[in-house]
Amino acid sequence: MKAYLAILYARMATLFQYRGAAFAGIATQVFWAIIKTMILTAFYAQASVSQPISLTQAITFIWLGQALLALLPWNIDKELEAQVKNGNVSYELVRPINLYSLWYARAFAIRTVPTIMRCIPVFMIAILFFGLSAPVSWLASLTFGISLILGAFLSAAITTLIIISLFWTISGEGIQRLMPHVALLLSGLIVPLPLFPEWLQPFLNVQPLRGVIDIPSRLYTGLIPIQEAFYYLGFQLLWILILVGIGKWLMSRGLRQIVIQGG
Repeated sequence: MKAYLAILYARMATLFQYRGAAFAGIATQVFWAIIKTMILTAFYAQASVSQPISLTQAITFIWLGQALLALLPWNIDKELEAQVKNGNVSYELVRPINLYSLWYARAFAIRTVPTIMRCIPVFMIAILFFGLSAPVSWLASLTFGISLILGAFLSAAITTLIIISLFWTISGEGIQRLMPHVALLLSGLIVPLPLFPEWLQPFLNVQPLRGVIDIPSRLYTGLIPIQEAFYYLGFQLLWILILVGIGKWLMSRGLRQIVIQGG
């Protein structure tokens, strides 16, 4: 365990140095939050029927989504991608460490560090200048924090699966180009999931990407009552265990058939 914690710490220390990228991300996410807020406000003003969530809650979803944008599993560690493509992954195989755990630790770092660097400034800007409300209660704040941590582990599990898929692809560009659109849509970042059509809700409620942003946002806004919080936290934990299990199984299959050419 110490080896993986050391790898996680080293990777996080490296990522914390990308301050310029973080600043650019903050500016971009604030801009898009303002644009989406204006669109939602216009939508609610012209709506002829009542919506499942209020305008204030919908705007809160937008700001939370932008603050937590980097948490979404829409990209991978480029160093790991290069290792698989050029065969340098063989060096990792001779080390006395578990390859899945190594990749998971690096995936967790790439999901959490950019999020930490961006979310706090975005939250402050939203609270000070755009009226973002605080969580509905201190218990909602607590469950929101726990849900965010579980969301990070869930996102890292999905990210690791994307990396493992490189064992079966020539370039890996296909899934990497597709995943951002899927993650943005099914996490509720483009449109809050409660605003999707009723017939689509059964699918949206069971797919794993809702555990990254949608569930924390519902806990924050009080759409999920505190007495139901354990169910949704359990939902996130269950998907983490499922995806980690699938990832380890795919990793073992991939390593059995991998062929390293050259030397």
